[in-house]
Amino acid sequence: MKKDIHPSSYRLVVFKDMSNEHAFLTRSTANSKETIMWEDGNEYPVVKVEISNTSHPFYTGKSIFVDTAGRIEKFRKRYEKK
Repeated sequence: MKKDIHPSSYRLVVFKDMSNEHAFLTRSTANSKETIMWEDGNEYPVVKVEISNTSHPFYTGKSIFVDTAGRIEKFRKRYEKK
């Protein structure tokens, strides 16, 4: 294995699915400015995701409409000609 290619800043982070409020705690290097109080009473950084295995149609077997906070409108606004 090559030395010094993997990040050494792994820490506990909560990932929260915004479509159904499911959250899970795992190790990650993802950055976040927000924090959340977890079930064990400790405060952890939280990374909000739009979809996870608890809401993805492949894993659930059913189709769910996920409001993605106007992604198309955000895209058009960001790249419109000024």
